[in-house]
Amino acid sequence: MDYEEQLDRAMQQKPDVAGSESRFEVPEPNVREEGNVTVYENFQDTLDRLGREQDHVLKFIQNELGTSAQIDENGRARFTGEFRQRRVEDVLDEYVETYVTCPECGLPDTNLEVEDDTERLHCEACGARSVV
Repeated sequence: MDYEEQLDRAMQQKPDVAGSESRFEVPEPNVREEGNVTVYENFQDTLDRLGREQDHVLKFIQNELGTSAQIDENGRARFTGEFRQRRVEDVLDEYVETYVTCPECGLPDTNLEVEDDTERLHCEACGARSVV
């Protein structure tokens, strides 16, 4: 067998593994209106996937939406006002881009650290440290 045949054979036999970026998926926000309040039903699932503190994520979203928010007894986020799912998705995407994915390598393998009152993103994958 020549090199090309061996390469073709190896490519056919390799496991079909998705790239690193595709392994990170944030659940779509499941939001519904309840009177003049928007309820983010799967907020806890989102927190679990992001690996970030509840208060940090909640504060970011409420600031971006320009409203107040609280967590109810079932772990759902409740925002004062009516917000469409697309708007909440856009804010969540912005959070992920700023506080979760590494600006150097684009992977989500990061930790949020506070050093001298400055938030920094430390990437476990490439070692980069960046101010957020």
